[in-house]
Amino acid sequence: MGPGYRSTNIEIISNYKNSEFAAEMKWIKTRVMFEAEDQESAAEMIADIFHDLGLQGVIMESPEQNPALDWAGDALPAPEQNAVIGFFADDGRLKKNRAELEKRLSDLQSKGGIQYRIHSSGIDEQDWAESWKIHFHPVKISERIVVKPTWRQYDRQGEQIVIELDPGMAFGTGTHPTTAMCLRLMEQYMMQGLRVLDIGTGSGILLIAAEKLGASALCGIDSDPVAVSVAEQNLRLNGIKENLFKLKTGNLVESVSESFDMAIANILTTTIVPMIPEIPRVLATGGIFIASGILAENKMTVTSALHESKFKVLEIMEEDGWIGIAAKKL
Repeated sequence: MGPGYRSTNIEIISNYKNSEFAAEMKWIKTRVMFEAEDQESAAEMIADIFHDLGLQGVIMESPEQNPALDWAGDALPAPEQNAVIGFFADDGRLKKNRAELEKRLSDLQSKGGIQYRIHSSGIDEQDWAESWKIHFHPVKISERIVVKPTWRQYDRQGEQIVIELDPGMAFGTGTHPTTAMCLRLMEQYMMQGLRVLDIGTGSGILLIAAEKLGASALCGIDSDPVAVSVAEQNLRLNGIKENLFKLKTGNLVESVSESFDMAIANILTTTIVPMIPEIPRVLATGGIFIASGILAENKMTVTSALHESKFKVLEIMEEDGWIGIAAKKL
């Protein structure tokens, strides 16, 4: 998040609701508390371990993050220490997953100096489902854009744009710096009537914001059919008319034949760079390309690729080791 807009004490990356859960499944809540010189990198590496073990989401807790809005009496207190939390299914894979988690964490400790402790506790399906909700509150992304969970109340102020999401089913909730930078750059460069392409649409949050900022046509593409379904649900939830959007399952821009005025890609550098030469094909002359999901150390790699593909870099945002870029097709 940008200066003055830290989203929450707890960052949640969740897609559990779309996994194939048994109705009465039991879960093991596994909290990895850690200390490291680079807390953010350590959290990402621990989260990657959970992901490699098949978990579709984690909770990241940090005492350094502060709420962006006044949440009154229902705000959660700041976490006392850094932690990453994942939920393992209590099934035949549990013993193997626990052993692999311990082994991978031990490797991080020996190679990266990350000190850790693990605490596990059982939780049933109903409690698990409700436990996610307490972590989500309205998040102020910029002066105008607020992202609100469906079950929270928020009174729109002035010309604010309020986006409603069900984070339990979302791939992106706006709280991560890469998503937040995309939203801010969109707010800055969006004009009425633009046609917008969202590459790797995830929850559809960027498409929703685009429509509320004045876009006249929306197209979202994602390689995951579940993401496409989630995006459709969230677009409908926010009152986006069916004739304004098109969603498709595909690999990046390979299946896109239309031309757009703005293209957005909130994906990793290793995916963005090979894709950049293809962007001019789907972007009108003078069109805006917004890219994020880029580690700051890869900034020159991405900007060089943009220059080679005849883009003019208009702006670069940087936050928490990530960058967002706005570029214009010449």
